[in-house]
This record gives sequence, C-alpha cells and structure tokens, in this order.
Amino acid sequence: MWRVKSLDAILATAEKKSLHRSLGPLQLTLLGIGAIIGTGIFVLTAAAAQKAGPGMMYSFVIAGAVCAVAALCYSELAAMAPVSGSAYTYTYAVMGELLAWCVGWALILEYAVAASAVSVGWSGYMLGQIENALGFDWPDLLQAGPVWSMNGWMPSPDFSAGLINVPAIIVAMAVTLLLMIGTTESARVNAVLVAIKVAALGAFVVLTLPIIDTANFSPFAPNGAFGPAGTSGMGIVGAAASIFFAYVGFDAVSTAAEETKNPQRNVPIGLIGSLAICTIFYLLVAAGAVGAIGAQPVLGADGSAVQPGSAAFTAACALAENSQALVCSNEALAHVLRVVGHEGVGNAVGTAAVLALPSVILMMIFGQTRIFFVMARDGLLPEAFSRVHPKWKTPHIVTLFTGMAVATAGALFPVGQLADISNSGTLFAFFMVSIAVLMLRVKDPTRRRPFKTPLVWIMAPLSAAGCAFLFWNLPHDAKMVLPIWGGIGLVIYLLYGIRKSHVGRGIVDVPELAADAPPGPVPPMPGAPSPTDPHDKL
Repeated sequence: MWRVKSLDAILATAEKKSLHRSLGPLQLTLLGIGAIIGTGIFVLTAAAAQKAGPGMMYSFVIAGAVCAVAALCYSELAAMAPVSGSAYTYTYAVMGELLAWCVGWALILEYAVAASAVSVGWSGYMLGQIENALGFDWPDLLQAGPVWSMNGWMPSPDFSAGLINVPAIIVAMAVTLLLMIGTTESARVNAVLVAIKVAALGAFVVLTLPIIDTANFSPFAPNGAFGPAGTSGMGIVGAAASIFFAYVGFDAVSTAAEETKNPQRNVPIGLIGSLAICTIFYLLVAAGAVGAIGAQPVLGADGSAVQPGSAAFTAACALAENSQALVCSNEALAHVLRVVGHEGVGNAVGTAAVLALPSVILMMIFGQTRIFFVMARDGLLPEAFSRVHPKWKTPHIVTLFTGMAVATAGALFPVGQLADISNSGTLFAFFMVSIAVLMLRVKDPTRRRPFKTPLVWIMAPLSAAGCAFLFWNLPHDAKMVLPIWGGIGLVIYLLYGIRKSHVGRGIVDVPELAADAPPGPVPPMPGAPSPTDPHDKL
C-alpha cells in the first residue's frame, strides 16, 4: 500500500501513453477562469449571505487566501510533474499508493460533484430566464431535487422542494458530448464563454458600485464569526467554507498539464493568474450585491438562524416580506439588478449565466476524466478508462461515464449541499498537496524545480492548516460524506486496485529507486543505453 511511483517513472509513463499537447498560457488561464467563475459567484452569493450577511466579504477573503497558498504549492508540483492526475499523481510520487488512491477518490467529490452543483446553478438561472421571458412556470417537481439530511449513517430525502431537476440533466449531458469531441474544440468554446462571463460581471460591478448604500452593511456579521450556538457551518467562517466552492477549479489547470505546451512555465501562469483575476472580481461583485440591496439573512419561524436550502429556510423565503431578499434568490446577481431598476441588464446577466455556466461544468468534467484516466493508466481502475478515441484523441469512455454520474447527482441534490460535499473532497486534496510539497523538498532536494513555492516552510503549513480549518467549519452532513465516501473507495482499492496496480505488478517504464537509496540518477534497465549516452533522455 505504501509503494511509490517515482517522478521519473511517472514522467516516462506519461511520455509513452500521453495526450496531445495543444494548450498555451492564455488558453490555460482562460480555462482556469472558466473553471473558477461560475456557480460560486452567480448562485452561492445568496447562500453565503444567508450564513454571514454582509460579512460574506470577509468570507471571500478567507477562502481566497487559503486557495492562494494552495496554488503556490500546486504550481511547484505541477511544474515538476507536468502530467495528468493533479494531486493524485503528486501524492503517488511522495506518500505512496494508498494515500494516492484516497486523494484520487476524494477528487471525484471535487470535480464530479462540483460539476453537478454547477448544473443545478445553471438550472436556476435557466428557469428564471424562461419565467421572465415567456411567463412560463416550470413544474416544481421537475425543477429541483430533494433536500437530503443524514439520519445516523443513512441519507434521508425531503421531497418538499422537488423530485428531480430536469434542466440539470440536459446541460450536464450536452457538455459531456462536447468534451468527447476534443480538448482543443472545448478550449475554443470555453474562451468565448469566459468572455461572456467576464462581461456580465463587469456590467454588474459598473451598475452596482455607484449606488452602494453603506447602511446595507449593518449589521455586518449578524450570525457572528462562527454562527449561533448549536448551528454548524454558519457565520463568516462557515460561509467561507461554503464559498470556497467559488474558487474550486483553479487546480483543474494542473490536470491539463499533460496537454500543455511548455508546462513548466505555462501551468504556474495559468494557476496563479486565473486565481488572482477571479479574486478581484469576487470582491467587487460581493460589495456591489451587498451595497445595492442588502444581504441580511432570513430567520426561521422561531426567530433563529436557518441553514440555506433547509425546509425552514424555504418556508421563510415563502413569506411575502422576504420575496425580494437576496438570500432567497436562485439567480442572485440578476435578481439584484432587477430590484435596483435595471431589469433589462438583469435579464442580460441571467442570459450570460445561462450561456457561460456550462464552461464551469466543462472544466469540472474535464478535470475528473483526467483523474480517472491517469488512475486507470496506473492500473488502479479498469484499463477501459484509459482508452483514447482513435479520431477524437480523448478518453471518451470515462468522459461519458463521468457525465452520466454528474447528471444523476445534479438531478437529485440541491446546489448548496452539492457545493459543500464538493468542498470536503477539495480541501482534503489541497491538504495532501501541501504536505507533499514539504515531503518532496526533504526526500528529493536536488530535483530541478522550474517553479519554487516561495517561503515554502511557511506557505505549505499555512495551506494545510487553512484547509483543515475550513473543512472543520463545513456543515456536519458535508463532513460526514467524506469518510463514508472514503470507506467505499477503500473497499474498491482493496478488492481491485491493490492487485491490479502496475507498480505492484512491476509494470513500470523505468525501475524504481530503492526505498533507502539516496536521491540520484535512475539506474538503467538491462540493455538500455548508458546514462552518459547523450540520446538517453532520463
């Protein structure tokens, strides 16, 4: 379980069975922006306001700070190992196969569940546009899935909100088909969608910042820093743990490393550049939303704080006095503009979200399929997952499989719960990357690092501690999903992966270094060229 696959072997495997390199720094940065800007800012702004009120401004800063230090750790590892697999690959090289499997399995919660959450967010905007343009009220049972809660160790559904989310299924499968056609085609479509999103957010900022009313920022933190006693996942920190979803996606850039030209230079540019641009946008948009119409939480029938998406929250939003509240809207930014008198622009922003949110779904499914691809290439999952289509040059089988899973989750879960579940997997993966950077500095200090994390012995521990802190402040149900999901994954690994692992079976491209040997050149295989041979790339 603790066997490792050296970075040399990982690079050799990728070179032998690799994906086509077609992405440059601009495309990577646009892919990152496309993955980051989405449901988090277009939809979850309302959920963050319900948890923290105007204090969600601090929530964006906290979540962004954790992502910033994690991005520096990702950049170092992605530049050293520019292959598919992201945190899974890095963990395999440093901590061993078992923990690598756990990280890869957790990444499913990040990418696949995040894609489902964005599908549900898109559904809310789409149905809002249909209602505003055509006056057609989509049947309640077909516009949302049930709300789920944990009854002990078993999930329990509440069908009062709806039965199944049909639009979420449609958009998830449409994006899946696009991804099956090809990476370059997907990147071109994504560039157009990113331009639409940035234009929509720019229009929102321009129209809302001049009319900010400072009175709307008071009380600034109605639920305090950690929420009222007896609640979980509330307050400024709880909102930060949820709004962390708004930043999820920047690490998807690292999963595209194997399809990137000059990845040692371009991957760090894509990671850090996309995160910096999005953070600035988020703070401006949050300030505009709060200042324009206010962002105070609605209260339950007994006057207590209620979780967004809960039955008590739905009942509070059904009251006439809360009909215009930001926290009750499924299309938060469009709603703000309509309330302040810019109905036409509000509808345009809603249309932009409908057009642009699929780019986030695209990047999430893209990232997930590349994780599956590299795990199958290592033998931990069935070989069929690593098959590449002869014409499209994409892992078509696993893309279709992932798309169907995303559509199913989007049909049956509300956006807030999906986002929190996704965050639990993301925070675990980020935590492991932070530890891996430090371990590799100790185990292999002489290896060439095209990008070095600055002040690594400060930044990496800060990243790990920040991830653990945000995970602890997620809602209880979301925290429970990770160990249950991890247990299912462990059973699959023990029944299949541990026996089929290519490293375990000795199927490697270069021999592994002895566990107790000092770092140095990889010993040549029998009959291989001498390490001094100028034609020997290793």
